[in-house]
Amino acid sequence: MIETWIELILNMIIAFFLLSGTFFILSSSIGIVRFPDVYTRLHAATKASTLGIAGLLIGAFLFMYVSHGIASGKLLLAIIFTLLTAPVSGHMISRAAHRNGVKPILKNRTDEYEASIQKSVQKQK
Repeated sequence: MIETWIELILNMIIAFFLLSGTFFILSSSIGIVRFPDVYTRLHAATKASTLGIAGLLIGAFLFMYVSHGIASGKLLLAIIFTLLTAPVSGHMISRAAHRNGVKPILKNRTDEYEASIQKSVQKQK
Protein backbone atom coordinates (compact mmCIF):
# COMPACT_ATOMS: atom_id res chain seq x y z
CA MET A 1 0.00 0.00 0.00
CA ILE A 2 2.74 2.46 0.94
CA GLU A 3 4.77 1.50 -2.12
CA THR A 4 1.90 2.42 -4.42
CA TRP A 5 1.62 5.86 -2.78
CA ILE A 6 5.34 6.44 -3.15
CA GLU A 7 5.19 5.33 -6.77
CA LEU A 8 2.24 7.64 -7.40
CA ILE A 9 4.06 10.61 -5.84
CA LEU A 10 7.21 9.88 -7.86
CA ASN A 11 5.15 9.67 -11.06
CA MET A 12 3.54 13.02 -10.22
CA ILE A 13 6.99 14.57 -9.69
CA ILE A 14 8.17 13.15 -13.02
CA ALA A 15 5.05 14.49 -14.76
CA PHE A 16 5.61 17.90 -13.15
CA PHE A 17 9.16 18.15 -14.49
CA LEU A 18 8.15 16.96 -17.96
CA LEU A 19 5.16 19.32 -18.16
CA SER A 20 7.09 22.31 -16.82
CA GLY A 21 9.91 21.63 -19.28
CA THR A 22 7.40 21.43 -22.12
CA PHE A 23 5.80 24.69 -20.99
CA PHE A 24 9.12 26.53 -20.98
CA ILE A 25 10.08 25.14 -24.41
CA LEU A 26 6.68 26.21 -25.79
CA SER A 27 6.94 29.69 -24.27
CA SER A 28 10.47 29.98 -25.66
CA SER A 29 9.30 29.18 -29.17
CA ILE A 30 6.45 31.66 -28.92
CA GLY A 31 8.87 34.30 -27.62
CA ILE A 32 11.29 33.74 -30.49
CA VAL A 33 8.49 34.31 -32.99
CA ARG A 34 6.74 37.20 -31.24
CA PHE A 35 9.47 39.38 -29.73
CA PRO A 36 10.52 42.41 -31.79
CA ASP A 37 14.31 42.48 -31.79
CA VAL A 38 17.40 40.30 -31.57
CA TYR A 39 18.01 40.90 -27.87
CA THR A 40 14.56 39.94 -26.62
CA ARG A 41 14.56 36.93 -28.94
CA LEU A 42 17.90 35.83 -27.53
CA HIS A 43 16.49 36.24 -24.04
CA ALA A 44 13.61 33.93 -24.92
CA ALA A 45 15.89 31.48 -26.68
CA THR A 46 18.37 31.16 -23.83
CA LYS A 47 16.46 31.59 -20.58
CA ALA A 48 13.24 29.72 -21.25
CA SER A 49 14.74 26.97 -23.36
CA THR A 50 17.46 26.35 -20.76
CA LEU A 51 14.81 25.84 -18.09
CA GLY A 52 12.77 23.72 -20.48
CA ILE A 53 15.61 21.43 -21.44
CA ALA A 54 16.66 21.10 -17.80
CA GLY A 55 13.09 20.19 -16.79
CA LEU A 56 12.80 17.57 -19.52
CA LEU A 57 16.18 16.05 -18.69
CA ILE A 58 15.43 15.94 -14.96
CA GLY A 59 12.11 14.25 -15.72
CA ALA A 60 13.85 11.73 -17.99
CA PHE A 61 16.51 11.07 -15.36
CA LEU A 62 13.91 10.44 -12.65
CA PHE A 63 11.87 8.21 -14.97
CA MET A 64 14.90 6.11 -15.85
CA TYR A 65 15.89 5.83 -12.20
CA VAL A 66 12.41 5.00 -10.88
CA SER A 67 11.21 2.62 -13.59
CA HIS A 68 14.45 0.89 -14.61
CA GLY A 69 16.81 1.57 -11.72
CA ILE A 70 19.36 3.18 -14.03
CA ALA A 71 21.10 6.38 -12.93
CA SER A 72 22.21 8.00 -16.17
CA GLY A 73 25.23 10.21 -15.73
CA LYS A 74 24.88 11.38 -19.32
CA LEU A 75 21.57 13.08 -18.51
CA LEU A 76 23.10 14.82 -15.52
CA LEU A 77 26.06 15.97 -17.60
CA ALA A 78 23.70 17.25 -20.28
CA ILE A 79 21.81 19.28 -17.66
CA ILE A 80 25.01 20.81 -16.31
CA PHE A 81 26.37 21.50 -19.80
CA THR A 82 23.14 23.19 -20.90
CA LEU A 83 22.89 25.31 -17.76
CA LEU A 84 26.48 26.50 -18.21
CA THR A 85 26.66 27.08 -21.96
CA ALA A 86 23.29 28.41 -23.14
CA PRO A 87 23.24 31.68 -21.12
CA VAL A 88 26.89 32.38 -21.91
CA SER A 89 26.38 31.84 -25.63
CA GLY A 90 23.30 34.08 -25.61
CA HIS A 91 25.26 36.80 -23.87
CA MET A 92 28.14 36.57 -26.32
CA ILE A 93 25.81 36.60 -29.35
CA SER A 94 23.98 39.67 -28.05
CA ARG A 95 27.26 41.43 -27.33
CA ALA A 96 28.54 40.66 -30.82
CA ALA A 97 25.28 41.92 -32.32
CA HIS A 98 25.55 45.17 -30.38
CA ARG A 99 29.15 45.71 -31.43
CA ASN A 100 28.18 45.13 -35.06
CA GLY A 101 25.62 47.90 -34.91
CA VAL A 102 22.36 46.07 -34.22
CA LYS A 103 20.50 48.49 -31.97
CA PRO A 104 17.77 47.36 -29.59
CA ILE A 105 14.24 48.66 -29.83
CA LEU A 106 14.21 51.36 -27.14
CA LYS A 107 10.52 51.44 -26.30
CA ASN A 108 10.25 52.41 -22.60
CA ARG A 109 13.91 51.67 -21.83
CA THR A 110 17.45 52.87 -22.48
CA ASP A 111 20.53 51.28 -23.99
CA GLU A 112 22.73 51.05 -20.90
CA TYR A 113 25.43 49.08 -22.69
CA GLU A 114 25.87 51.87 -25.23
CA ALA A 115 26.12 54.40 -22.39
CA SER A 116 28.79 52.23 -20.73
CA ILE A 117 30.76 52.03 -23.97
CA GLN A 118 30.57 55.82 -24.38
CA LYS A 119 31.87 56.35 -20.83
CA SER A 120 34.81 54.01 -21.36
CA VAL A 121 35.69 55.74 -24.66
CA GLN A 122 35.63 59.15 -22.93
CA LYS A 123 37.89 57.84 -20.14
CA GLN A 124 40.44 56.62 -22.69
CA LYS A 125 40.69 60.07 -24.33
